[in-house]
This record gives sequence, structure tokens and C-alpha cells, in this order.
Amino acid sequence: MVPPRPRRSALFLPASNPRAIAKARTLPCDVVILDLEDAVAPDMKDDARARAVAAVAEGGFGDRELVIRVNAAGTPWHADDLAALASTAIDAILLPKVDDAAAVSAARDRLGHDAPALWAMIESARGVLNLPAIAAGAADARLTALVAGTNDLAIDLRCRPGPDRAPLLPALARIVIAARAAEMTALDGVLNAIDQPDRLAAECDQGRAWGFDGKTLIHPAQIDAANAAFGPSPDDIAWATRVIAAFADPVYDGRGAIRLDGAMVERLHLAEAERIMALMR
Repeated sequence: MVPPRPRRSALFLPASNPRAIAKARTLPCDVVILDLEDAVAPDMKDDARARAVAAVAEGGFGDRELVIRVNAAGTPWHADDLAALASTAIDAILLPKVDDAAAVSAARDRLGHDAPALWAMIESARGVLNLPAIAAGAADARLTALVAGTNDLAIDLRCRPGPDRAPLLPALARIVIAARAAEMTALDGVLNAIDQPDRLAAECDQGRAWGFDGKTLIHPAQIDAANAAFGPSPDDIAWATRVIAAFADPVYDGRGAIRLDGAMVERLHLAEAERIMALMR
């Protein structure tokens, strides 16, 4: 079994900005997402693509996962983006504006099976409705993560999410469900309010409570809050340690459920405890 990777914090940075790329190599985020799409002006697209490919070749990102968000299918840059990244040593290619399973399959067919894994942004009503089919085809397409595109999704739904994000919660829940069904990572959407740390902390806690593995970010100042919210807490680690130790006790050998801390604990809890400890390591 492949150990889980922490994806608590996934920071978007414009690939057209060499200073941002250099800084990314020093930041405590788990994932660096070099952006060729929204953060790059149309007349800078080709330059941004070349800079992203050069940054990958140069390396220096350490243990951080390196992901590149390409331009959407149907734009003048999509095919060239995929062609440039097909043989690079990145961890994944992030597809924006994924409305259906066909969009993921088309990208995989264009890239080839041995190209990097795919991540998909779900940022439309159609994308949310088609999540079951997207999840069903995930293994064949080597799709390994779903990312909530909350900005575009709110516009497409014509909703007005406040700090509690109540209008978006049904869609966010479906993203998490689809990700879990296909053993994918689920990443929460960005918060545009950079100067509201309390709101960021609350949104991170909410995302964690709803089952997301981490959060996409737009500024380095947001990294610490995401890492704190989505990483195993001391209580999580203590619980996992007790569960693993209890099931390792010869007294409980072969049992499917045991009593621990006044509650029944099953083998499925053991699997979760082992996942928590793997993430901690």
C-alpha cells in the first residue's frame, strides 16, 4: 500500500513570476501549484509555460509535491500545455473547469498513460452533477485528486456564500464523497480574503470537519493555518497510538472489535489510526 502524502496546504503561484517560483522552494506548504491559467494574462501564457517547464527541470522543491494547473480545454493554450508537461517530472497536472468524465479521459488520451497523474477542479453545476461518472473513471484516467473550485462554483450557482459557506456545502459534500469513493484526495477551495486570519482558520476547520484532506491557498500567509487544521492534532495522534497498541495486544488477537476508552473500536478504526500515524511520519 502506498503511504498517504500530506496535502494539508496546496499553494497556487503564477508560473509567470520567477520570484514566486523561487520562493515556493522555501515555503512550508505540502503542495506547490504553478498556475498557467487564471493567474496568468493571455499575452504571458507561452512565457509562463516555458518558465514552469524550466522550474521543473531545475528542481529544488524538496518534499513538496509539484503540480501545474493548465489552461482549460477549449482554450488556445490547452493542447500546448499538455504537450509541454507530458514527459516532465511533476507529480500531477491540474485540469480546471472539469465538467464531466469525458474531459478527464480526453486529457489522459492526449497525454498518454505514462504521463503525470491528473487532478481535477470541480467548479460548475455540471461538474458537481457528473461527479459519480468522474469518480468511476478515475482509476483508468489516473485521476488522483478532486479540487473544489469554490469561486467559479459560486458564480455558476448564482449563490452568495458568506463566512459559513452554507450555499456551497451540498456541493462540497459531494466532492468529498466522490473522492472517497474512488480513493482520491479532496482539497477544499481557496479563500480570497487574505487579511482575515480568523475567517481562514474557521474555513479550514470547517473543511476538515467535512472531510477534506487539505485546502488550496492563494497566499503564503495562509499556509500555517491550513497545516494546523488539516494535520493530525496531538489528540488525533494520542488516539491513534492507543488504538494501534490495543489491537497489537495478544489478548485481542483476531478480534474485529474491542473496547477502548469506554467505546467500541473496530478494525476500520485501526485502519484510520494507521493512516493518521503515516501522515504524521
